[in-house]
Amino acid sequence: MRTYPPPPDVITGRVAWVFGDDFDIDLVIGVENIKSYDADFLRGVCMQAYDPTFVDRVRPGDVVVGGRNFGYGHPHYPPMVALRDLGIAAVLAESFSPGFWRGETYNGMPLLTVPGISTTAATGDRVEVDWRAADVRLPDSDARLLGTPPSDRAARVVAAGGSLNLLLAEHGRTPATT
Repeated sequence: MRTYPPPPDVITGRVAWVFGDDFDIDLVIGVENIKSYDADFLRGVCMQAYDPTFVDRVRPGDVVVGGRNFGYGHPHYPPMVALRDLGIAAVLAESFSPGFWRGETYNGMPLLTVPGISTTAATGDRVEVDWRAADVRLPDSDARLLGTPPSDRAARVVAAGGSLNLLLAEHGRTPATT
């Protein structure tokens, strides 16, 4: 299992992409690729059906935005492996599929429910996200949106870099590394 460092308290980047409602996360890499865990391969196919320049544009700290029910379908991990390896630091959406939310939160990814985000943010907008407070700022438009902060346990999981790291730390063991 691949592990990732915990996010900074304030994530600063750009909106890398805005997805609509009911987006199946598997489409990020293509359903035909959901059995691959090869990070180099996944980066190469990431978002090719939507924007062939996506891989070259994404920088560490960027976020993706979704509408309602983001991540619906089966909660496969390779699409988020591809996005995380490119530097995607958080997902902001109107709402999440429960299976996707649970799986990715426990992998240490900040997933924030932020009403109005899918109609306020645009691809390329600068973004500042205080993920613990679910406070999202879009400096280019002076917009500020407040979402639902993660529960204490979810915040501790994300801050630890995932549930495995948190459990190891709680039991006096060294956290996992990549």
